[in-house]
Amino acid sequence: MHEDFDRCYRAVQSRDARFDGWFVTAVTTTRIYCRPSCPARAPLARNVTFYPTAAAAHHAGFRACKRCRPDASPGSPEWDVRQDIVARAMRLIADGVVEREGVVGLAGRLGYSPRHLERLLLAEVGAGPIALARANRAQTARVLVETTGLTSSEVAFGAGFSSIRQFNDTVRSVFGCTPTELRARAAASGPRAGARTAGSLAFRLAFRRPFVPASLFGHLAATAVPGCEEVRAGSYRRTLRLPRGNAIVALMPHADHVACRLTLDDLRDIPVAISRCRRLLDLDADPVAVTGALGADPTLGPLVALAPGRRIPRTVDGAEMALRVVLGQQVSTAAARTHAARLAAAHGTPIEDPSGGLTRVFPAPELLCDLDPIELAMPRSRRAAFLALSRELADGTLELGTGADVARARHHLAGMAGIGPWTREMIAMRALGDPDAFPASDSGVMRGAASVGLPVTPATLLARSRRWHPWRSYAVQYLWAALDHPANRWPPEGPSCN
Repeated sequence: MHEDFDRCYRAVQSRDARFDGWFVTAVTTTRIYCRPSCPARAPLARNVTFYPTAAAAHHAGFRACKRCRPDASPGSPEWDVRQDIVARAMRLIADGVVEREGVVGLAGRLGYSPRHLERLLLAEVGAGPIALARANRAQTARVLVETTGLTSSEVAFGAGFSSIRQFNDTVRSVFGCTPTELRARAAASGPRAGARTAGSLAFRLAFRRPFVPASLFGHLAATAVPGCEEVRAGSYRRTLRLPRGNAIVALMPHADHVACRLTLDDLRDIPVAISRCRRLLDLDADPVAVTGALGADPTLGPLVALAPGRRIPRTVDGAEMALRVVLGQQVSTAAARTHAARLAAAHGTPIEDPSGGLTRVFPAPELLCDLDPIELAMPRSRRAAFLALSRELADGTLELGTGADVARARHHLAGMAGIGPWTREMIAMRALGDPDAFPASDSGVMRGAASVGLPVTPATLLARSRRWHPWRSYAVQYLWAALDHPANRWPPEGPSCN
């Protein structure tokens, strides 16, 4: 989009927040870059250059605006939706792969040489993997400096810098001031977005409007696995397995952000945890594009108009979600939760939660692939599918992580015994983040379709769904929301899910 100068400049002139994250505006006279919605006076067109990412602007010698904080805008929907190499690389960089495995590790995950991957990223996003990772570190550091009471060494460590000097130099280069000046300016502008209390850190997660949290959070609450997830004091809480340790996150929707409170074993996992929480809540989606496409359908349109901005309940861990989908085959939501809770209690990693009732991190696939079949109280075919899926996830034969190749994963799942169309589409939608998955045989989808006069057999509904390409996963959310179901309510009625 950054190559369409006229469209980008119109967005800047109108301060259109819908385009935040799509591109940044660099002003050649001030050497500062801003988000499109920056409240400052719009620069003259002859002084403007557009870049696809903050890292590209950094690379070209521009500093981040101190007023609009372009690093705090939602991420580009392109990297969330697209499935090509560049998009997969961007998701993996946001997940901290460069910090943990280096550029060689990133390239290896994608099946390319480091040099070729560098060329691809430079050609499309204007910066290589090291520059992109550096921009992510700088953005995380700014959030920690401005919103927490962490010391400089803790901020540097938590943001992924290798030294205090590297942290200080990067902050000066990217933001044009020292970390101390950043913190002083944030303190002078008003209350902090969050603070460090009782070992936890609080953040604000940005999103594009419109945003409808009820069905999103309601679904997460209705399917919460006891011990691993719960609803408490108006927050959805869950445990996380992260690269360097475990964590607990509490998420609460507000009118202009989602409040995120993290308690981590290792501060270096902060960027990864935030990235995965954003993915869980589908916060980088483009609701305007979805609404425009689905709202034009004469039958689905009224549902979209009633509540534009619904999101897909995704996951923080693709392997966990896939295993839970198999556990939920042909059983009720309550039964699926019971199965998952038993496995978590028996094989999950214990975790302490002084603030709530969480007790376990959902077990990794390698802990489940050699289970005694007696532990799986389910039909033989589903039991075999669960164990086979666990083994293939454990040995890497099947990859469902942040940078997974969706087409390859779909093809692999299609060849597995016991993984039918419903299971495959649910895994694609929730574990892989495919915006065009459509479980036509899902009972909720069919009942939602019937309630608005759509065909109710899987074949006819699947045929009708082709009109909604490439946003069929979002159509599922609207069909589910057409039902009077507990999963569509937030906060949930009755006792907490714990």
